[in-house]
Amino acid sequence: MLVGVPKEIKNNEFRVGLTPSAVREYVSHGHRVLIETGAGVGIDASDDAYVAAGATIAPNAADIFALSDMIVKVKEPQPSEWVQLHEGQILFTYLHLAPDPDQARGLMASGVTAVAYETVTDAQGGLPLLAPMSEVAGRLSIQAAATALQKPNGGRGILLGGVPGVAPAKVVVIGGGVVGLHAARMAVGLGADVTVLDRSIPRLRQLDELFAGRVHTRYSTIDALEAEVLSADAVIGAVLIPGAAAPKLVTRTMLGKMKRGAVMVDVAIDQGGCFETSHATTHAEPTYVVDGVIHYCVANMPGAVALTSSHALNHATLPFGLALADEGLAAIARNPHLRAGLNVHRGRITHRAVAEALGENFADPVGVAA
Repeated sequence: MLVGVPKEIKNNEFRVGLTPSAVREYVSHGHRVLIETGAGVGIDASDDAYVAAGATIAPNAADIFALSDMIVKVKEPQPSEWVQLHEGQILFTYLHLAPDPDQARGLMASGVTAVAYETVTDAQGGLPLLAPMSEVAGRLSIQAAATALQKPNGGRGILLGGVPGVAPAKVVVIGGGVVGLHAARMAVGLGADVTVLDRSIPRLRQLDELFAGRVHTRYSTIDALEAEVLSADAVIGAVLIPGAAAPKLVTRTMLGKMKRGAVMVDVAIDQGGCFETSHATTHAEPTYVVDGVIHYCVANMPGAVALTSSHALNHATLPFGLALADEGLAAIARNPHLRAGLNVHRGRITHRAVAEALGENFADPVGVAA
């Protein structure tokens, strides 16, 4: 199979779909790999490094999209990219279609088979291709909050960990999944006063045991959520419903009662965001202010640490990508975890949560992938 990797074109996106190490694995399986020139510059991987790994360098993205049997990316295709996709091609990347009907329609019109990293599952019921970027985003969310809380950046002027004799910042994490766990770990490490809200009692027990009482856990009712958010210096939105749009948990009414200069970091922004006042931002302009509260809603947070992120992502995606390259659609038909990642196939939406979010008809992936 000819596997193509275009350079990412989303604002300040420096990650790359395949590292040179991953290319070497694909080549060892007998596949040809076509890399757009400069695709690896954000992770200090030169064209020469890719050639040494066995890839061929393409002068532009048009050649990649025209010639490749499978396209491997990081972020969702942009409008100029989805119009170049075509039937018979496999697209393997993050998609986050639920809040993005334009992209969904573009992929449906192209006829491409689109497998989304974020809905591929594993035998434990986890999301193994989302997890590494959730780990990165969770940790980055605390760095972003700490920076935004500084007075020159419009924040309250509070040090996350405080100092002896002065209380630390209060950090509230909404959601105790992978993002929430890593956000809490970073915040605790910096000395913050951390509370995690979740609706899973077993998960709250796990977190309580993991942090040995250093993190407060609280069942997430409307009352509890409101009380915690209003007293917070920083709120981390770490809610995920696989494939579906994120619920709006922090309302505009709550926002008006929060501390001025508090910070909200919406890690769920790829799925539409879990704050009512959220809208996607970029690394170029990461924050905005509503009612005196700073919002950080960058839709590709891990792109800021592209070297770490690209390698972590490639380690997770490699076995699935190789299966697609080795077997094509048969891999989707055979493997239920890859089939869970199938979002679009020949003009139809094949993930139930995505179809419901977009108001589209759902096509059973068992039927279309064979």
